[in-house]
Amino acid sequence: MIPIMAPFIGESEAQAASAVVLSGWLSQGPEVAAFEREFASAVGADHACAVSNCTVALHLALLAVGVEPGDEVIMASHTFIACANAARQCGATPVFVDIDPVTYTMDPDLVAAAITDRTKAIMCIHQMGMPCDMASLVPLARSHGIAIVEDAACAIGSEILIDGEWQRIGKPIGDVACFSLHPRKLLTVGDGGVLTTGHPEHDRLFRLWRQHGMSVPDTVRHSSHQVIFEEYPVPGYNYRLTDVQAAIGRAQLAKLDEIVARRRQLAGNYREMLARLPEVRVPIEPNWARTNWQSFCVRLPEGADQRNVMQKMLDDGVATRRGIMCIHRERAYADQPLRFPLPESERAQDGCILLPLFHQMTEEMQEQVVSSLESALN
Repeated sequence: MIPIMAPFIGESEAQAASAVVLSGWLSQGPEVAAFEREFASAVGADHACAVSNCTVALHLALLAVGVEPGDEVIMASHTFIACANAARQCGATPVFVDIDPVTYTMDPDLVAAAITDRTKAIMCIHQMGMPCDMASLVPLARSHGIAIVEDAACAIGSEILIDGEWQRIGKPIGDVACFSLHPRKLLTVGDGGVLTTGHPEHDRLFRLWRQHGMSVPDTVRHSSHQVIFEEYPVPGYNYRLTDVQAAIGRAQLAKLDEIVARRRQLAGNYREMLARLPEVRVPIEPNWARTNWQSFCVRLPEGADQRNVMQKMLDDGVATRRGIMCIHRERAYADQPLRFPLPESERAQDGCILLPLFHQMTEEMQEQVVSSLESALN
């Protein structure tokens, strides 16, 4: 069976985790701090704060930019439901806009039309690793005094051209960027998240909130030669990453350049192989973006039965995933009326599939995938 994804993880990660286990300090501590420094350096951010997953990162990001009950957060529906859930956790309403059918990211023109006096933030979702059109979205947000939160869950290692220079997603463009370390992503620690920002006050709040609102981290208390009594000035959460996970993350982070280069090579292979199936539309990378190809999404021919194609490929030993979900179609959000039609989002969910893509994949495996797709369409 060719899986949709396989983490690129091995002996270096096992040794890193073992060293932490043997050290006796397993919870958030020195390894988390080191991972944060290295992560910030890798993406060019001023500050990086590690948390337990990307969903809680989105929650803290929205809180930091001031999202409150009654506010609205503009986002694509064509994404994982965690984005809307994070807004709801703040008491805010997610306002869904449609996507660009080429990049599968939110259409800036539609975002502009969705802004009201209740809009507090725009959540820019770098879907499947493909950067949003930040050059259009950031000035739009700034002109209205609206915050920008980047859902960069899939986008570690992706790059965007800003003011004539290439920079990695995570370097401050908006206010906060949120990353995932789930096994479906390029880098994994089992599960985890990271927030990057250029705002020192946001970073201070993230660190306070992630540990119950505790005024003094336990690392400081344990290393002090004087007795310290901590205080809890604000309500907080238990959103911490562990040192075991952080040690794995540091080993993973050392491989980032290699992983991104390999995935871009594999994506190029797919493009060449799929040229023999002109009715299948391959993803397009705009000239201002360099995606990490977290997923390779193809659009099936008009009228193709998505489920049937996927089942035939599964019978051939090839795992696939359907197009990215649409939040507004889920029962959890059925009670929320749509403000705008979302035809491109729905077409993408119903007419696209994600092909297997992972670091250890061989050209022979890719040929098997493409041959299976070709057979399933005939």
